[in-house]
Amino acid sequence: MNIFVESPALDDVVQALSKLPNVEELYEVTGEFDIVTLVSAADIEEFRDFAKNKLLKIKGVKSTVTSIVLGAPKGPRNGAHSEASKSPIQ
Repeated sequence: MNIFVESPALDDVVQALSKLPNVEELYEVTGEFDIVTLVSAADIEEFRDFAKNKLLKIKGVKSTVTSIVLGAPKGPRNGAHSEASKSPIQ
């Protein structure tokens, strides 16, 4: 997920996100977005719950852009993920 944040709240948002169990990786970035995070969910319902009831309720989060990983032909997660039942949603 790519996350837009109100600038003064960046540190607080990073701290809040880092405590959420669905957040696998978290990066502060330059460019169009403020934060890029890799999120795991067992299915689309779990992801919807995470986005709607956790992430979007963090004070300072303005909006998100979500991309769903359809496949990973190369990378650390192709076949080596410890929880095979969960797929990364970015």
